[in-house]
Amino acid sequence: MILHEDHALPMVALNLMVKVGSRFEEPGRTGFAHLFEHLMFMGTRRVPTKQFDAWMEAEGGWNNAWTSEDRTDYHEVAPAHALPLLLWLEADRFASLADSMDAAKLNAQRDVVRNERRQTSENEPYGKVELLMPSLMYPKGHPYHHPVIGSHEDLQAATVDDVTAFFRRWYVPNNVSLVVAGDFDPQKARDTIERYFGGIPGRPVPATTTPPPVKLSGVVRQTIEDNVNLPKVVMAWHSPARFAPGDAELDLLATALEQGKASRLYKALVYDKALAQEVSAMQSSGDLGSTFTVEAIARPGVPLDKLEAAIDAELARVRDARLSREELDRARNQYETAFVTALESVAGRAAMLNRYETWTGQPGFVEQDLKRYRDATAESLQAVAKSTLDPNARVIVRVVPKGSDETKKAVTK
Repeated sequence: MILHEDHALPMVALNLMVKVGSRFEEPGRTGFAHLFEHLMFMGTRRVPTKQFDAWMEAEGGWNNAWTSEDRTDYHEVAPAHALPLLLWLEADRFASLADSMDAAKLNAQRDVVRNERRQTSENEPYGKVELLMPSLMYPKGHPYHHPVIGSHEDLQAATVDDVTAFFRRWYVPNNVSLVVAGDFDPQKARDTIERYFGGIPGRPVPATTTPPPVKLSGVVRQTIEDNVNLPKVVMAWHSPARFAPGDAELDLLATALEQGKASRLYKALVYDKALAQEVSAMQSSGDLGSTFTVEAIARPGVPLDKLEAAIDAELARVRDARLSREELDRARNQYETAFVTALESVAGRAAMLNRYETWTGQPGFVEQDLKRYRDATAESLQAVAKSTLDPNARVIVRVVPKGSDETKKAVTK
């Protein structure tokens, strides 16, 4: 239980983070963590289907949830007077959802999730990359080998017993962290939490193993067709895990590469050479390892070979020479600005406190986290770029319009 008082506005935010994501799923049961995120809104005996949202919204509140490889998070925001309702609603579904699960609820949300997969990945321009990349980056059997949303086959095969067992295995008090932030009385909040959550029994959480770091021995290439007008290239490298040495440097490097018109990739590819319609770079940090990704959509008529060579030239520059002081300061300032902006709302602070709690066991880890970025130097960024952005050990996926000559080239290579 983490309580954060802020009486500036008569609002409260609730954040519950379950330490389970897609990497905890069993073979043949992919997509369960995300599926259960949806099932958590299907109602219980005391809160019938659709009433969870209706009762909260009637008090002026709203809620949402998300699932990653490592976590599932539920969060709500409401006027301060509604805090007892928020806590009661959460405690009720954590205590009794499994007892209320049936085939009708499972079938309804199974269809929703499968449609979400179609809408956000299969039929979204370039969305198929998100489904494909995990299997190219990680070997079969690795917890990150499959996408968070899972496969149609596994989702279709799920039974009520399967999802109920998943809930009872992972949705236990000793595997959940709770944050209350905003305008509330701490003692009253503690008493309410104890009254509603105290009777939910804990159970042993299954032990998990940590696989060794994954390394690519060469370049893995794949070309896929999609209903798009312009081709795209996506490059991905294995990178240091969250909070490991080099993780913060790669966040800053991604910012220096693609944030703003003066950034390396934007200036070279979009502005100077007019090769790309848009570019992006990102360090996606995870518990078991991270992925550093560079993406670019080509301008009409620009061959992907030419675009890829231009990206490689810019990445060679950051490996061969340090960023200027101005570039590093700009990247650090942009990162810190985004960091501070995320703290403006009580919901943002509740989310951050809970992320730090589940990541490090220290909800107040913010200063140590920021210190990683403030301590980064041009030399440390260059060293991490050299060790991570190996042109001979990466995944390269090309997305091309259906019937494109690029597909024929890929087949003949």
